[in-house]
Amino acid sequence: MFLTIGTDLAGVDAPASDFGFLLHKNPARPQAIDVTGGSAHVFYPEATGERCTAAVLLEIDPIGLVKAGRGKAAEGFTLGQYVNDRPYAASSLLAVALGKLFRTAMNGRCDARPDLAARPIPLEVHVPALPCNGGADLAERLFAPLGWTVDARPVPLDPETPAWGDSRYVDLRLTGVLRLADALKHLYVMLPVLDDAKHYWVGSDEVDKLVRAGDGWLGTHPEKDLISHRYLAHRRYLADAVLERLAEADGVELADESSDEGSVSLAVERRTTVAGVLRELGARRIADIGCGEGALVGELLKDPMIGELIATDVSARALIKAKRRLHYDDLPDRQRDRLKFLQSSVTYADERLAGLDAVVLMEVVEHVDPPRLPALADSVFRAAHPAAVVVTTPNSEYNVRFPSLPAGNFRHPDHRFEWTRAEFRTWSQQVADRFGYAVEFRAVGAEDPEVGPPTQLALFRREAR
Repeated sequence: MFLTIGTDLAGVDAPASDFGFLLHKNPARPQAIDVTGGSAHVFYPEATGERCTAAVLLEIDPIGLVKAGRGKAAEGFTLGQYVNDRPYAASSLLAVALGKLFRTAMNGRCDARPDLAARPIPLEVHVPALPCNGGADLAERLFAPLGWTVDARPVPLDPETPAWGDSRYVDLRLTGVLRLADALKHLYVMLPVLDDAKHYWVGSDEVDKLVRAGDGWLGTHPEKDLISHRYLAHRRYLADAVLERLAEADGVELADESSDEGSVSLAVERRTTVAGVLRELGARRIADIGCGEGALVGELLKDPMIGELIATDVSARALIKAKRRLHYDDLPDRQRDRLKFLQSSVTYADERLAGLDAVVLMEVVEHVDPPRLPALADSVFRAAHPAAVVVTTPNSEYNVRFPSLPAGNFRHPDHRFEWTRAEFRTWSQQVADRFGYAVEFRAVGAEDPEVGPPTQLALFRREAR
């Protein structure tokens, strides 16, 4: 099996051959390591000041793989463990080799060029034969949200006999401007996911590997469920463990963690700030609209003064996950009586939400298409008409402080927009004026003197008439 990854370091004041420093592999010296059932080689087809490409060649001996106890396959015929595509097609075996060959690079470390390791650089990846259980469309769905331009072309069964159609393999090319560490982690996870087969035993330690490799991107990926289940060989209890840990990290944004050791993540700070505002209001009957997997609901349940808590989401699947996360069925009767789950859309009036003390829209508005924002405002501020509304949303000006976020990208692939502070204030003031509320603005997270806080919060209070 074969893979190349290259760069011209365009826009970076460094020769392209410095790519070798990032990979911790000298372009002038081919290297090899032993892996289960074979050996992995790294060499450079080109390494000049203008362009540098590293190639990984993985040689697999199917018989050696079987002898190592890793060769049992589900090909469905007697010689399947010996006669298969493993020596030729990218799979979990190649992912393991990448992890061993480029472990330091995958961790983002480069003592010789630390500034280069921290910067997004132009990258091109080519995997000529990749099993793709789901076709070229799945490759697009998995890699495009991560900032890659995807060219996945089906490989014909036989070029000389077009009538036979396409094989299950694609010729995959990825181009993008990303940190090398992130690119390697994407490949490490996605190769076995696309193949939908693991060629070694999958146990609980694989949960830790996936969480580490997916740090900063898996929690926000629209296909995180599919990725988790396939990576963990469809062992549901393991996949659920990953999803629960991602939910605990509240992976809503691509760069949500503070860089200070021991500090609290922005996701945690956001929900504790919202909970503090609700306590300040003395709210007893509250709705969390767009509750997702229930992170804020779990925080609010800790407050015994809240008498009624309604969690809504347009996704029934999200509500199921929220119940599972909160162990709803195991809650004491008094706790369950306080909590209600409703499937509801934020852009449609829902009489079940009318007359509450407070409604929360935490990181919700940016997921709504701009033409639907008037409908959102109408359903929340006119139809529900609570005493108070708390809205949080990303401050787009702060995005430049996230080194892992490519310029011009949103923090989440499902975001329809992200507002500057001025844009958020304009929208909030217009809504407040229209529906009879007063509004004040607060910061969530450390406030940068130039670009403001990472999250902005608006507190609407209904005015007496």
